[in-house]
Order: sequence, then C-alpha cells, then structure tokens
Amino acid sequence: MYLAGTLLYIGDLALRSKAVGKAASTVTAAGLAGHIAAFFLRWKETYQLGYGHIPLSNQFESMVFFALVIVFIYLIIEYRYGLRSIGAFVTPVASIILAMTTLSDTFSDEIQPLVPALQSNWLTYHVITCFFGYAAFAISCAVSVMFLLRIYGDAEPRNSSWIARLLPESEKLEDMNYKAIAIGFPMLTLGIITGAAWANYAWGSYWSWDPKETWSLITWFVYATFLHARVVRGWKGKRAAVLSIIGFIAVLFTYFGVNYLLSGLHSYA
Repeated sequence: MYLAGTLLYIGDLALRSKAVGKAASTVTAAGLAGHIAAFFLRWKETYQLGYGHIPLSNQFESMVFFALVIVFIYLIIEYRYGLRSIGAFVTPVASIILAMTTLSDTFSDEIQPLVPALQSNWLTYHVITCFFGYAAFAISCAVSVMFLLRIYGDAEPRNSSWIARLLPESEKLEDMNYKAIAIGFPMLTLGIITGAAWANYAWGSYWSWDPKETWSLITWFVYATFLHARVVRGWKGKRAAVLSIIGFIAVLFTYFGVNYLLSGLHSYA
C-alpha cells in the first residue's frame, strides 16, 4: 500500500492532478490503517503466546513501528499544511524499511519472550519517544533534500521552471524542516531521559557510555546545534538543510550501524 502510495505521490508531483493526489493520500491512509491494525494484532498475539509485551522488542518489530510512525506523522503534516509533494519523498522511506523486514533473513519476525533487561514499562516509553523523534527527523531529511533540489533549480535558470513546478517554494520547505526538527528534538530528548531511567532500573546505572547511548548523544548534539544555530545565529538555507541531512545519517547509524558494527548493552536490539 505504501509503495502504491509512493507511485501515486510521484504521479501527483509530475501531473499536479487533484484526483491523483487524493488517491495517493487515500491509499497511504488505508495502508496506515492496516499497519496500525497489524501492530495491535501482533501485540494481542504476544498475550496469546503467554509473553504479553508491546511488539517493540527486536529489530523487526522496531522497523515495523518506525515505518508506521513515519507515515503517521507525515499524514498529519499533509493534512495540516497541505504539502502533498513531500509524500513522494517520505513514503519511499517507509516502503523501503518495510521491504527490508520482509525481504531479508537478517530480521527474524518470530515473537519471542523478553530478555530480563527488557521486562519493564520503560521499554514502551523509551522506544515510542525515540521513534517519534526518529520519524520526525526522517521527514526533516526528506524536506531538506527537496529544499536542496529547489535551490539548485533556482540557481540554474535552465532547471528552474520544471523544479519550481514540481516542488514547493524554498521558504515553505525551510520552515517545514525547522518544524519537523522542533518536534523531533524534544521527543529524542525524552527518549534519552527515559532510556537513562530504564538503564538504571535494568543495570543500576543511568549512563554507561554504551555505543548506542554515545551515538544517541551525538545525534542529540547535531540537532541541538541545528536549533541553536537557527534561533541564535539565524542559520537558514543550504547550511541548515545539510546539517539536517547529517543529523539523519547519525540517526541511521545510531539505529542500524551500532547494532551490527559495535557491541554493547543494546546488542539484543
């Protein structure tokens, strides 16, 4: 459904057709409804198996939830601001994440009991807040790519006409980038705080400089720098967009890279 939505959003971007755009939104919203239903059905199944936990305990489940939250936040933004063209850059991300969970043998979809460290309500608070932040950052990255394409078109007269026809004004994209990060940053902050509380509950220490903790802090500093530079120094334009993309690269490494390249307390994820 998300792949179909991606194709329709691209069609809307190229054709500027209200009918195609509405179809894209409808198909994506229907996909999200099915996605949410599947999430709660899996949650119910954990209780049927006698484990009884929210399905956020391994890489497969977290990737499914990541894609869900990306589409959820995007559809709110689309409804609130009417920037449907962003969908052509956001829905592919959700599609790719879900495709990775189903096409690769790396991520087991088996429902398993929680390891002792995960047997806490802090799991729910920590993972949900982190992924809402990650999803907002994914949207800010997509918007930043659109912004760079737009200013490239504005700088090259021969490209200006068709890029201007496809993409929103650079001012709108820049504002959306800032708003997405302004949403994601406090969620990531809450994720780090709840993670510290959970670590103290599980291991008796709020912070142990585990690789995942360290890279979460690095990611936090990147986005803190973005907001500081924007508010205090008035950073806008290309520099802000590039910093937003760097921030999302840090997010991806924190989420994927640390799990497979660095060992630590989060290796179970």
